[in-house]
Amino acid sequence: MANEDKKDFNVMLHDSKDMPKFQTITDLKSIEKYGGNRMYFAPPIDYDRVMKQVPCGKVITIEKIREYFAKLSGADFTEPITAGIFVSISAWASYQRVDDETPYWRTLKANGELNAKYPGGVESQKERLEAEGHTIIQKGRKNIRYYVKDYENVLFDLH
Repeated sequence: MANEDKKDFNVMLHDSKDMPKFQTITDLKSIEKYGGNRMYFAPPIDYDRVMKQVPCGKVITIEKIREYFAKLSGADFTEPITAGIFVSISAWASYQRVDDETPYWRTLKANGELNAKYPGGVESQKERLEAEGHTIIQKGRKNIRYYVKDYENVLFDLH
């Protein structure tokens, strides 16, 4: 995202954009990739509610949140692009609030990767996660990325 200092992310967080909603997809490659044609769109505030549940010492991935929403709604999958955007909106909305913090730094990308789009980038997320006892590892030489080591062992279970 760009121009974060000029946006009111809490307004964006509470704008449901006519969600939740379902869409039937017809693209065969997507149906094969996601295991079905019934796609679910969760509103931004739902991502925030789930992210607030993750306790200190635990982490969750955007993918796990998407799986949870799909199961809850009876869909085959939750739309991935809006999921990433709405997780970022939740992070920035929390950053802009004085109280009622969402522990967004505990929500990771695929394979336990830290999210450069969060407030303060990966450095801030890295500091917060290390303060909660997680070990952060670096991968790559040119395109350096950071991951929570053995994140699978500390995944929060949404049931």
